[in-house]
Amino acid sequence: MTPPIENLLIPRNPSVTEEEFHTLLKTAQFRLEHIISHGEPSPQGFWYDQPDAEWVMLLQGTATLQFENDTTPLAAGDALFIPAHHKHRVEKCSLDAIWLALHFNDALIVET
Repeated sequence: MTPPIENLLIPRNPSVTEEEFHTLLKTAQFRLEHIISHGEPSPQGFWYDQPDAEWVMLLQGTATLQFENDTTPLAAGDALFIPAHHKHRVEKCSLDAIWLALHFNDALIVET
């Protein structure tokens, strides 16, 4: 049996306008999320302070991530690593912003 194909660039429910989080894969070691932002930044004054590290890739659209001391603009195809407890928020993003986010314990990182 062929596994089902899912296109991550097509919203699952086009009528939804709030940010959507979909877990694609989850194990004891990691969680892979598909996030559709619909132009919604993080709530004013809200900061992510996650216990796990995060590797995030913007698949489509544009966005600006705000960290405590700087901001980072992102375009489609850009990816970055955010260490555990590195406070950040989405300052702004386009209506078509779609992300992949891999959350994991950064103790699992092996130097290459």
